Amino acid sequence: MGRVAGVIRTPDQRLRVFVSSTLKELAPERRAVRAAIERLAMAPVMFELGARPHPPRELYRAYLEQSDIFVGIYWEQYGWIAPGEGVSGLEDEWNLAPGIPKLIYLKAGEHRDERLDGLLARIRDDDHASYVAFTDAAELTGLVTADLATLLAERFDAANLRRPALAAPEVDVASTQLIGLPSPRTTLRGREQDLARLTRLLTEGERLVTVTGPGGIGKSRLAVAAARAAETSFPDGIAFVDLTRVGEAGRAMGAVANALGIRDAGHSLDEAVRVSLRERRMLVLLDNVEHVVDAAPELCAALIDDSAASLLATSRIPLRVDGEAIMELGPLQPAAAEQVFVERAQAAKPDFQRTDANAEALTAIVAALDGVPLALELAAARLRVMTPGALVERLDHALPLLADGGRDLPERQRTIRATIEWSIRLLNDDARRLLLRLGVFPTGFALEAAVWMAQGDETTALDAVSALVEGSLIRERDHGQRTWYTMPVPIREYVRQQLEGRGELEEARDLHARFYVQLAGRAGRALVTPEQRLWMPRLVDERDELRAAIDYLLQSHRLDDAAELLWPLLWFWFMGGQLIEASVWGTTLLAAEGSLSPRSSAIATFYGHALASWQSFEPVRVLRPLARAVKTFRREGDRFGQALVLITLATARLTKRFPDYIGAVRDARKSYALMEQIGDPFGQNIAGTTLGFLALLRRDFAGARRRFEEVIVRCREIDDRLFEGIAHYHLGWIDVQTGNLGQAKYRFGEQLRVSTDIGAEEGLAFSLEGFFAIAAQEDDAERAGRFFGAAEVLRERKALFWNRRFAFHTKTLQEIRGGSDAALFEVGRLDGRNADLDDVVALAFSMVRGTQLAALT
Repeated sequence: MGRVAGVIRTPDQRLRVFVSSTLKELAPERRAVRAAIERLAMAPVMFELGARPHPPRELYRAYLEQSDIFVGIYWEQYGWIAPGEGVSGLEDEWNLAPGIPKLIYLKAGEHRDERLDGLLARIRDDDHASYVAFTDAAELTGLVTADLATLLAERFDAANLRRPALAAPEVDVASTQLIGLPSPRTTLRGREQDLARLTRLLTEGERLVTVTGPGGIGKSRLAVAAARAAETSFPDGIAFVDLTRVGEAGRAMGAVANALGIRDAGHSLDEAVRVSLRERRMLVLLDNVEHVVDAAPELCAALIDDSAASLLATSRIPLRVDGEAIMELGPLQPAAAEQVFVERAQAAKPDFQRTDANAEALTAIVAALDGVPLALELAAARLRVMTPGALVERLDHALPLLADGGRDLPERQRTIRATIEWSIRLLNDDARRLLLRLGVFPTGFALEAAVWMAQGDETTALDAVSALVEGSLIRERDHGQRTWYTMPVPIREYVRQQLEGRGELEEARDLHARFYVQLAGRAGRALVTPEQRLWMPRLVDERDELRAAIDYLLQSHRLDDAAELLWPLLWFWFMGGQLIEASVWGTTLLAAEGSLSPRSSAIATFYGHALASWQSFEPVRVLRPLARAVKTFRREGDRFGQALVLITLATARLTKRFPDYIGAVRDARKSYALMEQIGDPFGQNIAGTTLGFLALLRRDFAGARRRFEEVIVRCREIDDRLFEGIAHYHLGWIDVQTGNLGQAKYRFGEQLRVSTDIGAEEGLAFSLEGFFAIAAQEDDAERAGRFFGAAEVLRERKALFWNRRFAFHTKTLQEIRGGSDAALFEVGRLDGRNADLDDVVALAFSMVRGTQLAALT
């Protein structure tokens, strides 16, 4: 890889250690290795992805390419082999590992898989790998610590000194997995006692712990570190909820639901969250609760009452709810504060060193900034252009004057505020103006958005962004292939106050909204092409900004603009599980219908009634408004709008008390023809799936099979993974109903594979229900119960709604519960409810193996 020895990395550029092993059999060893890596201030690169039997190949390949050291831990199992692959993920990681140092550890075992023996033979022959045996996690900890320390002493890396942080993996829009802990940007310093105390509170039975302190003191960083340290006490995982993204207390529960992977819950979010957490031993980290503190009692009740979950919160003020244990976080001690300042200075100026000549100045800087981490970071960024002595002189002059302006604030809060204001005053006019405008972004922004907000020439805007990054006023991180910028919360709050005081807040919010209206238009055109794969991850990043723009447009009564932002993003709202939220926006628009253009009224009608058409068993009330919307779109010449509403009409006709199959088929065929005319393959997939579903309901198996096989061909042409899985699922039920269980196993297995790849747990539930039916028909009631129980838990935890009138497995469920094997089924069901999902998925894949159906692909 062209490594060059001679230069040590700056502290924010930590060495990345990729850890390869099977997940379950070596769980204690993985925890031990991670602890050893973190003690040496390196960054462990590991995968704990819940429902996925193994990380997707493209994900671990990307992480391997960004890693510096490979650590392999092996025992007895060879690991899971995905359908269509020749080797396990474990061996694939070894094959894909680049030319980096490799440390291999083998645990003594008596029943080693012979395929693992073959891999180990290859590893022994590799001259670039260090190979050693161990007996338990304790011994492994010592070995890894010593080996990594030796490696550090021998190898210094100058090739990539200023590399960006490890890129966050792109999240599939259809994923319903937990939102896990963020990766830290820096090493935690000076908080050893605080970390030990907080970890102890979490692991020794406290159900609700709140870390309090002023903004910028390091609450979030400490909470994330403690959650990681305590994670073995929470076998069902850790969910991270960033409440700075929430504009009002009423949306806090929605943020929690999103972090838990709950999408489009068919009932109240409060109830969905309660059901999701029932029987789960997990930790929920609520970050920055002060933004929605009025919602704290409701949040705590939903998260803790009737569950085994624990809650860790960060807030500037206590939540003041029963059972709360409060841990107040103070400033760093002088020695630790100086260490943090030096590390941040080295990140800004890699050749900076603490010397006898600047030691006095460093002590003075740390004292002036009161040991507050954010203030230290902001000041350290200025060492790019001034010496420590000059910085002391500037701080001595500026801070007392600035801090006097906020005498009603606590002392440390005044220090942070004064440091922020001083940092902003050092900017030129263009950078200062841009920083203020960027304060209206609630979560973050891409470079394109920053250039738009600058409203000037691109070169000037880019220079301004660079100045803000260099001054640590905004932070930069890679999200997949994109660069994403965020602003620390205390800075964002300060600049918004400045905008408001100058009377410029509305102008900045208008600029923000106009950016997202035009972005939605461009995205909408791309979402019906293969470019969807590039746009969906970007829109996932922009989701909260889109919400903020829609809210602003609705509040300012720019209703037609709000409709034009909503409309092009339909596929995004649909695939991302946000149709309920979009329907609320549609209903809000309908309430002001007199102010809407005919087109906007039709858009609002679609969003306001689309979900009701599927969920209601008596949807007559939506048929007439939807029929009017079809006419409006026809007059407007919007064939896309016509086609979408026709699909909605088709589903509404199906859910009537006496289903209108003829009318539903008519509407679905019209929709398919329109989507074909405008060349929208994703729309064709939805209409084609609907037509196949209608044929299946009428037991026209040949017609249904033809429709779903067409969908699969189209999906593979445009990389539409979600609908490919849906088509396989329906083909599986055709095979079940026609008695071809071998083919059915293959089809449900394909849906299972797609769903694990994209993290779509509703697809997992559907496929496991398919395997339940197969096991039942094979007279294996206990195995059938195991599949059904696992699917049942998935649906409860993710609030996965499905209209029971169209659940294909209902008849089989009734038969087995009313038959002689009911008791065996119940034993399996309880076992499936309590089993690790990985085990149940592996059981399903074991039924697929040996099924020779390659011809069907």
